[in-house]
Amino acid sequence: MKKQALTRRLLSYTRSSAFFLILAVLSAVISVGMSLWAPVLIGGAIDYIVAKGQVDFPAILRILIILIASILIGALFQWLLAYATNKAAYRTVNDMRTSVFDTLMRVPLSYMDSKAHGDLISRVTVDIDQISTGLLQGFTQLFTGVITILGTLLFMLSVNTAITVVVVLVTPLSLFVAAFIARRSSGMFRKQSAERGELGALVEEMIGNQKVVKAFSYEARAQAKFEEINQRLYDSGVKSQFYSSLTNPCTRFVNGIVYALVGITGAINAVYGRLTVGQLSCFLTYANQYTKPFNEITGVLTELQSAFASAARVFEVMDAVTESSDSGKPELTEGGSVSVSHVDFSYTPQQKLIEDFNLQVIPGQHVAIVGPTGCGKTTLINLLMRFYDVNAGSISVNGQDIRNVTRASLRAQYGMVLQDTWLFSGTVRENIAYGRPDASDEEIIAAAKAAHTHNFIKRLPQGYDTVLSEDGSNISQGQKQLLCIARIMLTKPDMLILDEATSNIDTRTELRIQKAFAHIMQGRTSFIVAHRLSTIREADTIIVMNHGHIIEQGTHEALLQKGGFYAELYNSQFAVPADENE
Repeated sequence: MKKQALTRRLLSYTRSSAFFLILAVLSAVISVGMSLWAPVLIGGAIDYIVAKGQVDFPAILRILIILIASILIGALFQWLLAYATNKAAYRTVNDMRTSVFDTLMRVPLSYMDSKAHGDLISRVTVDIDQISTGLLQGFTQLFTGVITILGTLLFMLSVNTAITVVVVLVTPLSLFVAAFIARRSSGMFRKQSAERGELGALVEEMIGNQKVVKAFSYEARAQAKFEEINQRLYDSGVKSQFYSSLTNPCTRFVNGIVYALVGITGAINAVYGRLTVGQLSCFLTYANQYTKPFNEITGVLTELQSAFASAARVFEVMDAVTESSDSGKPELTEGGSVSVSHVDFSYTPQQKLIEDFNLQVIPGQHVAIVGPTGCGKTTLINLLMRFYDVNAGSISVNGQDIRNVTRASLRAQYGMVLQDTWLFSGTVRENIAYGRPDASDEEIIAAAKAAHTHNFIKRLPQGYDTVLSEDGSNISQGQKQLLCIARIMLTKPDMLILDEATSNIDTRTELRIQKAFAHIMQGRTSFIVAHRLSTIREADTIIVMNHGHIIEQGTHEALLQKGGFYAELYNSQFAVPADENE
């Protein structure tokens, strides 16, 4: 994105802060006006000191009173300026943070699967904080700087036109130096932001998977990888900060030349009587005030460059393709029939996965899906839930194409329990009621009992009010799985999807869960993805998949009698492998 377009888009988020921006401009005008009036007052006081014994003390006292009042008024409006720019900057980034999170909630699952989660977190938090810092300093320096420059020029013109022309002629040199260095450092700031996101992704990955890291003694390699990225971030950070920091001393050097030229020219004019001593003092002060904004603005170029680089990364997320709108689409009617007709799907065009897939499921049917890893079992679940859209063909639920109904109504028909459990930091009660926050305590307890979780919940320190740590790490994996099942029990959906849902539960509890599911799913359609084939013997029909195709279909007994692929899979789970060395 070009910098002009990036700037316009960034500034578009300040519209909600228009009042505070106007207040900031007015405060800057009054604050700067008071500070620019002070040299005039001081110069006038100097001119009242004509010679020894000829000092007009009453006039100086009047000027002193006015000077104190102007300083106090300037300080008040300087505070108002800081308040207004703070409100404008943080409102702006608040709106941006809301927009980027809203986008993340609407992007398809494929986008989330293709991005490093730590990098996305970095964009929502660190990058937006960088924008807030840059905007805060940028607003303040912009308002005060521009007004100071224009104000001092007007005051200097009113005192002496010739000296003012000298100042204006030298000014472009300062701007040229700042712009030259800014162009050279902008690319380095973009690289720094990208590497900061890469480092955040690695840290999130390593912290979130510490058990695996330690189990495989990966600590040293993780440290080496961290240090490699950290070193690159260090190098880009040092270079970007070094080059951008050259701006301030370079512009100060140019501004020093301006001050010297004003001093020399003003002294010559004072000698020839074209300028009073008080006016010369006033002019020197203005020359310093005129060049000061250039120093301050170039001094925050580092923050501004970093803010623009961060904004580009944030807008990249905002520009991600979101799921198509459901506006105007009808709700899915209740039922339980599923029709998969000539479906083709692949995650990447180069690698085919599901081809010409057909399936008919009647309401209340229990369908088990089995097959080797990578055959398309979980992919089929993703398509049924419309986490991904089919490349060709169609999937219909209750006679309606799922692409022609709202996603919310489709997903409300399903209750899904996955192998990878997810619990949030909150009470046990809140976690069970995640799908139905308005559920009563009696309903929550009934769901927990149906999922065989009630007894272990009562043994927790505060029972249903026990606060679970992040991802439920203070309870066992099996207990987490049971809570996720209780969550589904509470919603009582029309259809159920169990993707290895009982893989982390002992055999005895699993039998109880199977009975509970059989009870709750009476008259309801269910899809069961399982590797442990002993858990699906009671299914109405078993679909055997391989390479994205249905290769066998039937009941457990019928498939065993057939002696095909399913029978081979089933028998392999109970056969004792022969010792190859015998």
